[in-house]
This record gives sequence, C-alpha cells and structure tokens, in this order.
Amino acid sequence: MSGHLYGIGVGPGDPELLTIKAANILGRVDLILAASSTKNDDSLALDIARPHLRPETRVVRLGFPMSRDEHTLQAAWEENARLVLAELDAGHDAAFLTLGDPLLYSTFAYLLRTLRRLAPETPVTVVPGITSFQAVAAATETVLAKGSQNLMVLPGIRDAGELRRNLSGADNAVILKAYTNFAAIREELRMSPKHTHCVFASKMGMKEQFITRSLDEAPDSPTYLSLMLLTGNEPR
Repeated sequence: MSGHLYGIGVGPGDPELLTIKAANILGRVDLILAASSTKNDDSLALDIARPHLRPETRVVRLGFPMSRDEHTLQAAWEENARLVLAELDAGHDAAFLTLGDPLLYSTFAYLLRTLRRLAPETPVTVVPGITSFQAVAAATETVLAKGSQNLMVLPGIRDAGELRRNLSGADNAVILKAYTNFAAIREELRMSPKHTHCVFASKMGMKEQFITRSLDEAPDSPTYLSLMLLTGNEPR
C-alpha cells in the first residue's frame, strides 16, 4: 500500500502555534521531509516541529539550490519529488514541513506541482498553517481588514514602481520577504504614505523576534524572515 504525503504548515516560529491536526500527524508519520539549502542542512521548519516528533522518527533532508536558473531548479524539484515518491511507494507516510502555510510562497507548492505531474494519483493532504503576518497582526493588535476593505499580499521582490501601483489599490497590505528590496520599499513608503500605520517585524515567534512601528528603527539589511503590515486602521 502506498504511503500518504502530508504538507504541514508549521507556522511562523512558535511550536505552540501548530494546529492540533498538524501536531497529531507529526506524531505518527514514518518520516519527516525537511527542505534545506544544498549548502547546509539547516531547517528552521524542522526546529519548530521537533517538539511534536517522536524521538525515533526518521528525518530526510531535501536539498534545494539557491538559484534562479529555471533548469537548475526544475532538476532539483524533480529529483526531490522522485525521492519522495520512492518513500511513499515503500509504504511510508511522510510529512513535508514548511514555514507558515504550505500554499503561500512555499517550497511545498513546487514539490506538489511536480508530484502531480509525475504521479497524479499520489495521496496528498495539505494541512494549513498560521502565517507570519497573522502572528504579527495578533502580536500588535493590527486589524488586517474590516468592513469592505481589501487586503493585498505582496512579495518584497517587486520594484518600487510596481509596488507603488499595487499599493495604490490596496486598503491594507502585507509585504512578505521584505528583506529583498527593503531600501526601495522604505523609500517608497516615505514618499507615498497612503497607509498611515506601518509595522515591521522579523523572526516572528523566535528568540530574536523584532517588531517596530517605525520605519527608521527597522534595520537597513533585514533578515530573510522579515515582513511589513501596512494599514489605514487605527492601532491600539
């Protein structure tokens, strides 16, 4: 019998923010699939999930190159997808860990797409996770949307001009991966302060957590785990 693959969202950083369903699955699967860079074995998602794992649970690390070359990335996705399929074919239930939610700017989305192409009938269950921006909103009592307001979720890789156009149509916005182009983002927000309230946060739910409502207090070179909340709603 084929094994079952679970895409597990482990949340933003606090192990207590996993859902009960995610914790239950992690406590019974045969192996954990932890994505990491090909340059090291670090996996923050694994660190977050570890309190919910059995000591004997096997961990398989899937290496993904930090590259923008489409052919290199495609080869890595296919290699890792075939490794996952081999484990499932052996009857092993596996959980692929991902920060935040599995289907929001996540490596799992690419793995799932590749699996569906290689083996469309593969049994897969996606378990949603709490996103970093939800955790920051909760910590700062920032209302993300109310009434007829919209909420736009943007990646920080967009250039200043595109960011300006996107934000012009947003009542409230989230900028994820704000580290990529932070200097340009900060300058744009200073020049066009449509959103009167701004929150910058990094490493949410971790020991190094940092939150500020001042653009001037945000670091010039933020970490990978950085985001911004932009709203017109009055904060506490």
